[in-house]
Amino acid sequence: MINEPLYTGMIALPFLAAPLVYLFGRLTARKGQKWGIVLTRTIAVAALLADIFLWYLNVRNAFGGNSPSLYIGMVLVRLDGIGLLLTSVTLLLGLLVTIFSIPYMANEANEEKFYALLLMSIGSIIGIGFTQDLFNMWIFFEAMAISTYFLVTFYNEQPASLEAGIKYLVQSAVGSALALFGIAAILAGIGSTDFSNIWQLSGSLGGLGTIGIVLMIVGFGVKAALVPMHTWLPDAHSQAPSGISAMLSGIVIEAGLIAMIRSISLMGKLGGSWGFILIGFACLNILVGNLLALRQTEVKRLLAFSSLAHMGYMVFGLGIGLAFSSGDGGAGGFFHLITHALMKGLAFLAAGALLYTLHLSKGSHKALTLDDLNGASRKYPLMAIGLSVAVLALGGIPTFAGFMSKWLILLAGAETRNAWMLAAVVFVGLNSVLSLAYYAPIVNRLFKRETSPAVEQGSKMPWLMAVPVVVLVLLTILIGVWPTSLEMFYGNAVNTLLTFYFS
Repeated sequence: MINEPLYTGMIALPFLAAPLVYLFGRLTARKGQKWGIVLTRTIAVAALLADIFLWYLNVRNAFGGNSPSLYIGMVLVRLDGIGLLLTSVTLLLGLLVTIFSIPYMANEANEEKFYALLLMSIGSIIGIGFTQDLFNMWIFFEAMAISTYFLVTFYNEQPASLEAGIKYLVQSAVGSALALFGIAAILAGIGSTDFSNIWQLSGSLGGLGTIGIVLMIVGFGVKAALVPMHTWLPDAHSQAPSGISAMLSGIVIEAGLIAMIRSISLMGKLGGSWGFILIGFACLNILVGNLLALRQTEVKRLLAFSSLAHMGYMVFGLGIGLAFSSGDGGAGGFFHLITHALMKGLAFLAAGALLYTLHLSKGSHKALTLDDLNGASRKYPLMAIGLSVAVLALGGIPTFAGFMSKWLILLAGAETRNAWMLAAVVFVGLNSVLSLAYYAPIVNRLFKRETSPAVEQGSKMPWLMAVPVVVLVLLTILIGVWPTSLEMFYGNAVNTLLTFYFS
């Protein structure tokens, strides 16, 4: 029998810890007790460590033969392959971001609000991964959107931050409304939003099913930053605190992709060329993301636009999986979801550490530019190495994680032996090479002999910022030389996806 407290606790713990962190921090701050914020940071880290321990117990029980399913009221939650992948990446990156943010947010007002909202967003994403009901997945999706909105606008005294927040709020609200209308169409057709019921009855939906799935692709596609529904992304990523930029790029847009691909997978019996539609979106994302990144001079905006391209790689692999019943294609898409979370998390945290030492620690909210990076390795060698590893891995250089996940996707496309797919594989491969045109100059600037004025006047790097960067560097290299170490995650995820779609 499944241990219900352990199972429900994993979903509930971040939501229970969030108000405690906020209330305790506010009460002690009003009394002028500085030790209170130290305790709130400790509670936030401890809550995530406890959730990781619950994750371990639940995964051990599931692989030990115990049922990974549980009804909470009338709603089924299950630790399936897709939920396992999303939850694992979320907890790992969420913990590293929380640790990184301790020195990064130390001098900011309302620091306790930051940790409370971060915990809420992590709990919401776990809920997206676990729930087996379309409407409740939307509820968790909305909770994620609301909490991340306040995190995007955390620097609310900055006009650019407020502008980014308004763009994010308006487009996210429109996307959520469209997704809800899509769910309503499914409910009207079969009278249920339970995954298993939709899967069994989707063949009888007809036009309502097509309308529903189109609305959900567009609605969830806004959060997944599918072109042309991506315009909120560069401002939100660049204006948010760097830890939140890592979460937005590494987890939040990927949660949008998971919600979208879940919705599509339930409709296999409806028919339709949904896999080919995804491949079309993927090629558009890759091209637009690369072209827009090429012209950027601000580091975080460059990394944000590159996320469009990497979302394209994920969608390309998953599209191959659905269009050609390709296990390798789906596995490559899910594998790249994991590697992108780690690589882009590393890139934003390393860039955020440099932003902190060069600007934020002096009270300036100036953006980190490419010119600021000149010679950074001479004063901040660890962060220069971390950022270099991240961008080289994102560019697909061999021995790093990004190369292996891209290679699996391209190999799956070639295995289809379809002329159009072979052309698409060549297109995607050339775009991967093109991305080095904006990644390689970052490495060149970091290791220049001449240092920029910003580096020369930079402050000391807090040691706690180095811990998450070192962990992510090691993971990026380890996965690159041992890609099968993650097969449990992307293998189970693709089995869940294709079993639903093709059964």
